[in-house]
Amino acid sequence: MGDTVHPVADQTRGRILIDGGQTGTRLRIETSAGAEERELGPIRTDRPVVEQIGAAVHDVVSAMPDEPAPGAGWTLAAGITGLTPQAARPSALLASVGDLGVDSVVLAHDSVTAYLAANGDAYGVVTAVGTGVVTLGVGGAGVCRVDGWGYLFGDAGSAYWMGRAGIDAALRAFDGRGEETVLQDLAAEVFGPLPELYMVVQGDPARVSMVAGFARKVDEAARSGDAVAERIVDEAAGELAHSAVTALGRSGHRPGETARISWTGTVMGVNARLRERFAALVSDRAPGVDVAAPYGQPLDGVRRLVELDPDHPLSVEVYRSRR
Repeated sequence: MGDTVHPVADQTRGRILIDGGQTGTRLRIETSAGAEERELGPIRTDRPVVEQIGAAVHDVVSAMPDEPAPGAGWTLAAGITGLTPQAARPSALLASVGDLGVDSVVLAHDSVTAYLAANGDAYGVVTAVGTGVVTLGVGGAGVCRVDGWGYLFGDAGSAYWMGRAGIDAALRAFDGRGEETVLQDLAAEVFGPLPELYMVVQGDPARVSMVAGFARKVDEAARSGDAVAERIVDEAAGELAHSAVTALGRSGHRPGETARISWTGTVMGVNARLRERFAALVSDRAPGVDVAAPYGQPLDGVRRLVELDPDHPLSVEVYRSRR
């Protein structure tokens, strides 16, 4: 994808904004003239995440020979997958990018920036669906995070979850345990001979993204009317809706109160059946709640992170450091 330029309303301060995910990282450098975006590699949750962000910033700046390095007064803000309280070390990140003139760092889990992108300041829920999935509720009782436990233990309804279910269905059809499905042929097209599939995938360092990528084939099969694929997508929507309604209740929402439920991530954006089924299930289980498309993209949520009101419930989820 090429670079995208957006106008910057506040020209009094430069910003480096990062949306770091398991599939890829998006970085935006804002200047008084506009904003330039770059796509980078994924954030590995089996490695320290803060160090990866610092390295990514240096890589981008060094690869921009026509752009001056940021000067003093810059803010680095990031929404990062896998950011636990222990891993969130804003002072360490600030020290690692000090040579770039950054004097302020703002960090949050990517569920927080996803929420701000999808719902702004309103109370409600966001489900951020990508390779993994995490759902965040914000309400009178505070902030509630549901799932986001990673591909080994959770991420129900995510691209990985659907991709794995699709591969499982293909292998069950192949060895006679399961219903016939076009997923069998699609899996062979993507991974090669099915008897070799499990060894091919297990031996690849990118196996998580490989499995998650098969979710696109599950969606393709569901669109063609394959009953097995349709069930997988519907079950994924059920998992996502269950997490959303759970987060809504645990964050303090009461029947009749105003709330907004939305989503972020390309999975919900491109999979119409998943999105529509999710919306229908949530509306059925939480009558009167507004279920609507997100206001903006994840990087927009990162920008809102910098401007977040300190009295907002989400402020307790934000880690800051400045010189």
